[in-house]
This record gives sequence, structure tokens and C-alpha cells, in this order.
Amino acid sequence: MISNILMMSGVKSLKDVDLAGKRVLIRVDFNVPMDAHYNISDDSRIRAALPTINYCIDHNACSITLISHLGQPKNGYEDRYSLVHIQKRLERLLEKKVEFIDDLDTLKAQNSHCSAERIFLLENIRFFQGEKKNDPAFCKQLADLCDIYVNDAFGTSHRKDASTYGIADFAKIKVAGFLMMREIEAFTKALENPIRPIALVVGGSKISSKITLLTSVMPKIDKLIIGGAMSNTFLKALDHDMKASLVEDDFIEVAKEVLNEAKAHGVKVYLPVDVVITDSIESPVDIKVTPAQDVLEGFHAVDIGPATLKLFSEAIELSNTIIWNGPMGIYEISQFSKGTFKLASFIADSYAYSIVGGGDTADAVEKAGEKEKFSFISTGGGASLELLEGKILPGFEKLDRKES
Repeated sequence: MISNILMMSGVKSLKDVDLAGKRVLIRVDFNVPMDAHYNISDDSRIRAALPTINYCIDHNACSITLISHLGQPKNGYEDRYSLVHIQKRLERLLEKKVEFIDDLDTLKAQNSHCSAERIFLLENIRFFQGEKKNDPAFCKQLADLCDIYVNDAFGTSHRKDASTYGIADFAKIKVAGFLMMREIEAFTKALENPIRPIALVVGGSKISSKITLLTSVMPKIDKLIIGGAMSNTFLKALDHDMKASLVEDDFIEVAKEVLNEAKAHGVKVYLPVDVVITDSIESPVDIKVTPAQDVLEGFHAVDIGPATLKLFSEAIELSNTIIWNGPMGIYEISQFSKGTFKLASFIADSYAYSIVGGGDTADAVEKAGEKEKFSFISTGGGASLELLEGKILPGFEKLDRKES
């Protein structure tokens, strides 16, 4: 039976349609970080959309409408989330004029006068009530703005919103952009056609958020490397007293089941053998390294230790495909970042095909200065996690498919 990821890789892309003289609407992901003065601190998500936008320009689309969200506005317009703050950076990167429009009626009127290389940027799509509700009437309004709908927002492709999902019910032609195709191709290579051995590195704070991932990929992997606070639950499942460390007591039995399932599938599991501990996460005074089974009373495990790094690096060195999702500790705090950053360096310097599952992991790799050395870094944390879990992402579900 064909896997879900292979089904998603069979959707049509921009290269499968004729764009000449067509109105194109592209759902992009411009959800970029900004400071209090609206300065963009990282424009990589805008840059990631440029190949799709430029391809439409180069292939004579008569107009291009860009739709994105920014942040999590609660109830309509909020200035800090307005895409008007993105406009100038986008114009600079495209080297073309971009017309900012804040309502659908004006956009529809302007878009009806089709002329070459006219680019529109609609106001934050989440300011519109119909977006999160996936309202059919709103979906149709969006679809009426274009002859071809392009979804290139992988970071929100796991959402059933109007601009990522419902619009496809009304759009005449609906295809994936180049970013979406790169994402699905990268994960297909890692999951469907990997060069073995394949290692899954998981971290983060909670096992509860990774249960589906751990169970669904077990038959496909050879090694499971577990770090971060979620490893505390596994260590407690092995009867280690983790003292004040974050542990999900309700999931100890689940952790045992995961370990048993790994054994049944012949998957080698790597857990921390030593940890960095501290008396306080917020205001640390005493920081030290102890064996994983000897955490001191009142102390928190906040990072993996040097012996664990050596153990994990040896496992990585003997792997040919590496998928990483979740940091090894509280990397946002400099004293507790060494495990995550050094692991990033180990993976980056390996000869393996290495893929990072977006979100905090991508941010950690960026902060470690190793971004350019990885084979692929996903632009979507939640989307990449669901992809690894074997789910069909809504953003791919309704796109046109290639003939088999």
C-alpha cells in the first residue's frame, strides 16, 4: 500500500501548469519574528517563498496575490501583526513593487485589471473571521481572486484554515509551490528511501507531544536517541529518581511501552547517562554534572552531560540518515545550551543525510551557527512533526494530483 507521504509527493506543482496570463494566488508563510519597532530579525521564511514568487513572475502570470498570516491575533486587526510591516522587506528581496491591500473588495477590484508583474500583498489573513473558521463563503471569496491557487506555506499545512485548506474546494486549479515540494521531497528521502542506518533524535520537554511520532516511525528506524526533558520520563521509567526534574508521571507506562516496542523492532535506544543539573532554572547558582541516576535532591536536569554527548555522537557517526526533532535541554539559557549546540555540530559535521524538523530545533541549529551544514531544515515545526507521524497534511490533501 502506498504511504501517505508518497501520496502527498504526487501532487501537482507550479511546473505542471501554464501560468501565462493567469491570476495566481500564493498562500505563503511570512510569519517572521519582529521586534517592538517592527524590525524583522529573521527573514528566512520570506526568502523561502522567493523561488515560487519569482517563477510566477518569470512565467508571465498576469497578477500575483500573496496571502499570509503573522502571529496569533485574537480578535481582528492588531497593528503589531499587520503585514504592512513586511511590505518593504519583501519589495527589497523581490526588487519589485508590492501593493499592500487591507480588504478583499479592494483587492478584487484591483485584481480584475490584470497586468504583467503586478504583485499584491493582502493584510494578515487571520484578521478575517472566515480564516480560522474555514468558512465556505470566505473560501470562495479567496478562490474568486485567482485562476490558479498555489499553496507554499508548509508551516501551516497542518491547519484546516480557509487559505490553506478550504480554498481548494473552490479554486479551479490548485498546486503546490516549490517550498512545499522541497519539504515533502526531503522527508520522503529520509523516511521512504533512506540510506541506513537511520537515526531519529528526539528531544523537547514532553513525551506526550511525541507519542504518535515514536510509535509510527519505530518500524522505519534503526536508532532512537532521546534527550531533553522528555528523557527524564524514560529515565524514571527505568527507576531513576529524577528529583525536581520535569517528569510526566502519567506517561511512565507509555515510556516503558515505547522501550519495549523499540526492542521488538530491533531499534537501539540511547538515553542520557549523565545530565547537567541546577538548583534553579530561573536563577541558577549551583550547576554541576552528575550521572543520570544520581540527580541531587531539589535539583533539575536541564541538559545532557559530556558522557552522553560522546555516546550520542558515536551513534550519530555510525548513521547515514538522521532526523532531529527537539532540543537536548533548555538551549535558550546559555548555561544549559551546550548539549544542544554541540549535538548540532556533531550532526552537521557527519556525512549523513540530516534533516531538522523545524520549530525549536531549527532555531537551535541557527543559534549554534550550523544551519548551512545540514542537508535540510524544515520551515514547519508542527507540520513536520505530523509528517513524521505519518499523517496526510491538510495543505496537500486537496491539491490537484499528477496522473499516475
